[in-house]
Amino acid sequence: MNRTELVAAVAETAGTTKADADAVLSAFGDTLIDAVGKGEKVQIPGLLTVERVERAARTGRNPATGETLEIPAGFGVKVTAGSKLKGAVK
Repeated sequence: MNRTELVAAVAETAGTTKADADAVLSAFGDTLIDAVGKGEKVQIPGLLTVERVERAARTGRNPATGETLEIPAGFGVKVTAGSKLKGAVK
C-alpha cells in the first residue's frame, strides 16, 4: 500500500475527505519525526512503538578495499510491532 492508497483507505474508514486524511497523515509524520528526534519514545498501544536508540562507535571494513575504518557513535531508530499488529500477521 502506498501513501495515496493509505490516504484513501483512512478517508473512507473515518468518513472524511482525502484532503483531510492526507493532512492528518502529514501531521502525524511530522509529529512522530519531531518526538523521536528529541529522544522521546512514541507508543501507539497495540500497534507500534518507535524510539531512538544509541549506537556505539565500532570498527568496520570497506568491502571493496578491505580497509578498516572507524564508524562513529550515533543514533538509530527502533520500531517494535504491537500485539494487534503481530496478531494480524499470524
